Amino acid sequence: MRRSKATDPPGAAARSSITPSTAPTPAAAQEFTSIRDNNPVSWHFFFESLAYAVAFRIYLAERRNAGDFLDTQTRWNIVIAAIAGAASGSKVLYWFENPAYTAAHWKDVAYVLAGKTMVGALAGGTIAVELAKLRTGLRRRTGDLFAIPLCIGIAIGRIGCYLAGKRDDTYGIPTTLPWGLDLGDGVRRHPVQLYELGAMLLLAVLLARIKQPRFAEGDRFRAFVLAYYGWRLAVDFLKPGIRFEGLTVLQWVCVAGLLWYTPDLWRMACTASTPSKQEALAHG
Repeated sequence: MRRSKATDPPGAAARSSITPSTAPTPAAAQEFTSIRDNNPVSWHFFFESLAYAVAFRIYLAERRNAGDFLDTQTRWNIVIAAIAGAASGSKVLYWFENPAYTAAHWKDVAYVLAGKTMVGALAGGTIAVELAKLRTGLRRRTGDLFAIPLCIGIAIGRIGCYLAGKRDDTYGIPTTLPWGLDLGDGVRRHPVQLYELGAMLLLAVLLARIKQPRFAEGDRFRAFVLAYYGWRLAVDFLKPGIRFEGLTVLQWVCVAGLLWYTPDLWRMACTASTPSKQEALAHG
């Protein structure tokens, strides 16, 4: 999610004006900071574009290797619905993160077009695909091919978020922990973007183990959604934000998503804890 410095809400500066840590920045972090400060906006655009390209290539490889029960035209209709829903959801949820500020700056084109959020993209894309399937009468699950590409795409994109520093509204709150990184303002912060990079790479490895026939069709995507919403619900406590009853708007959406998929979580957990037929035969 990005927001230009010119459009930061008035509260953002106050939230980030905590006294900087005087601890020296590690040499590796200093080197990384110099790379970031070279041209943060260009680095963000580069890695965001790279994320889309790599994720798409992985999706094509997944479809070729795993096969697809959908014909090409129907699959592309699903992809288009997912892209349109993701674009809309990421934008709408960004506006609702700070409703008062959005209402006051609704005519500010730079603000309206600047931001987006992955939580909104995931929610919007999922809803759009389900509506498209409902319209066409398609009842089978279509998301498994997207799960691993999304993990890798998010991981790559978070590199760009980190390199954009505070120009990107995904930075963490200040910390005194030794791995805190300075984003250029003299304050050592949780590198939440890098936390997410590692979490998504690990999740991709775990998702590769969710396969049919042991797991049901659609379980890989369900597991991705559950894991991502759970991750964001937790890690967003390490980010500044406007909270309602203790949670940001993004966190409340994550709670709603987790509740929606809870029955699937219980079923998949039971499946994972039960030995497969191959494992049972091997232990004879």
